[in-house]
Amino acid sequence: MNAKYIGIMDEIKDQLSNGTLVSGCKLPSVRQLSEKFSCSKNTVMKAYNELEKEHFIYSVPKSGYYVVNEFQNHEDKKNAIDFLSAGPDKDVIPYVEFQHCINQAIDTYREELFTYSDQQGLYSLRVELMKYLQSLQVFTNPERLFVVSGSQQALNLLVSMPFPNGKNNILIEQPTYYGFIESALIHQPTTFGIDLTMDGIDLERLEYIFRNNDIKFFYIVPRFQNPLGHSYTNREKKKIVELAEKYDVYLVEDDFLGELDQDLKSDPLFSYNPSGRVIFIKSFSKIFLPGLRVATIVLPELMINNFLRYKFSADFNSSVLSQGALDIYLKSGMINGHIKKIKELYHNKMKLLQEACKLLLPEHASFTKPTTGFYLSVFLPEGVTAKQVVNLLRERNIYVDDASRMFLPEYKKENLLRLCTSQVNESQIKPGIEHLARCIKFIDSRKNYFTQHNHLLF
Repeated sequence: MNAKYIGIMDEIKDQLSNGTLVSGCKLPSVRQLSEKFSCSKNTVMKAYNELEKEHFIYSVPKSGYYVVNEFQNHEDKKNAIDFLSAGPDKDVIPYVEFQHCINQAIDTYREELFTYSDQQGLYSLRVELMKYLQSLQVFTNPERLFVVSGSQQALNLLVSMPFPNGKNNILIEQPTYYGFIESALIHQPTTFGIDLTMDGIDLERLEYIFRNNDIKFFYIVPRFQNPLGHSYTNREKKKIVELAEKYDVYLVEDDFLGELDQDLKSDPLFSYNPSGRVIFIKSFSKIFLPGLRVATIVLPELMINNFLRYKFSADFNSSVLSQGALDIYLKSGMINGHIKKIKELYHNKMKLLQEACKLLLPEHASFTKPTTGFYLSVFLPEGVTAKQVVNLLRERNIYVDDASRMFLPEYKKENLLRLCTSQVNESQIKPGIEHLARCIKFIDSRKNYFTQHNHLLF
């Protein structure tokens, strides 16, 4: 009897896998399956209950059982080469350790879970964050720290709120993080761009923009920038801070991958002016858990009350459970071992990716060479667009990102691809770049016949 319900489960899983059963499809009734398998209705019910526990199916009272997800795509997803997704490597996320922290947080912060907590963030967490930031050469106090619902919330609030300098315009690197561009498009401040390459930005151009364009703040990613992977030198960072001070411009420093830096002498912009010219944002989404939705921002004292108002209007306060669990995780010291592990992992992945690009990409395609981090960008030959490459590779279950969305309209380039190493398996990197290289060569040599002959690529 027990073995029979497992047989029923296996058959249904096979049908889900091969596409016989699809998302939303109604399953046979209990009576129909009991007749088919010559077993009792209780055996079928047991099989359905187990499948429901495993989230393959769900029940609708007085109606029956239905397929809950697109299981038929599971094998495709498992075999995909994913240079697109930017979350942390799933194999190194500390699920078990963090589950203990969540359980402990429920016990420790049970009263706060049923009330509105400190709008600035749990004080105990802010103390732990203050200690954590010291390892990144960010020295401040808990009173200047805010806990926010991910760095995107902090950026969105900063775009919309007034600054002490009374200025209105925003400057961003080009290209830059798409989420920030979206916030700028929604709130519609006047936004200027400054070209960024792996050689950095033109500091004379930066000074000209600071001096003449009423810049409220400059949004800058100092290390392992998205999408290029660029990092500034300490000398450049110091000069940028000096110019910001000279022209009364704030710097919004998004140091989301600072922990991965192999250069122990590399400092954040914040360290060159810790009193308030630099607003420092630290997210835990890429190095830890995206779903945690917790980040911290270090603000100048002049901006604390105003930021509090804007944060309150957005969500009262960030998730207490997430804050409490992170507080316990930081206190435990477990994050130190985690950082050590991911630092080595992502450095190795980036090394493998660059070796593959150097070996396989055609000569008339070039690529950026970050020392580590998540991101590397490929500049495609003239006449080959990122959109063409993305669409062709998708047919082969290979995913890359068209970086055209990471530009302001007047800076837009159609030939930039972003590759992300974080969720691609190390063994898939070289095969993925082999496909990419073939794709580029095909489009480059057959531009005029691309749509008719794309089946010839592979």
